[in-house]
Amino acid sequence: MSVKAILTDIEGTTSSIAFVFEVLFPYAKRHLPDYLRHCAEQNLHSALLQAVRDEAQEPQADVERVIAILIQWIDQDVKAPSLKAWQGLVWQQGYASGEIKGHVYPDAVNALHAWQEQGYLLYVYSSGSVQAQKLIFGYSVAGDLTPLFSGYFDTTVGHKREPASYARIVQAIDLPAEQILFLSDIVEELDAAQISGLRTCGLARAQGVLTGHTAVDSFAQINPGAF
Repeated sequence: MSVKAILTDIEGTTSSIAFVFEVLFPYAKRHLPDYLRHCAEQNLHSALLQAVRDEAQEPQADVERVIAILIQWIDQDVKAPSLKAWQGLVWQQGYASGEIKGHVYPDAVNALHAWQEQGYLLYVYSSGSVQAQKLIFGYSVAGDLTPLFSGYFDTTVGHKREPASYARIVQAIDLPAEQILFLSDIVEELDAAQISGLRTCGLARAQGVLTGHTAVDSFAQINPGAF
């Protein structure tokens, strides 16, 4: 069966890992305290405040303690759903104001446009929230790329190194697994996708080794029809 859909990771694949750790995380850390205080005063996103308390198992945490928890999670790169939600809200302001532009490699931009024109369905699967995914592509350095994609998946379907996550994505896309090509720079993610029957291609931009998978250092080297 030939490939009909392409599922791509973001960090290290379509976009630079450095963008996340050198731009997005510092921006959130810098602006989150004032943003959260404003929300608390206006009683905005109170359910998200409570979600932080619940995930931290600190039901009595006041606003300043919630801020401290979130900053600690940012420093430790904790994959907490409530943190991702708060980061997404802060980043949305940064993108909308023009302070942040989503980094996407030029070779990825060109390939994604070409693949959509060729009739491939394009999807995203990232550990970042769907909201964050839409922001990085919606406010990218290459303009709004969101019309290229048919759907987005985050860790609400499961962790990226677990085969069951890819089985759920296959079910959602509603194509046979072997008709979906997964792109990532992480060998454990590629392994999990392969176990679930997806075809795989690794992006080894930093000259890394992705044992057991076809690997390239640019989207320009990927021919979906060859898989």
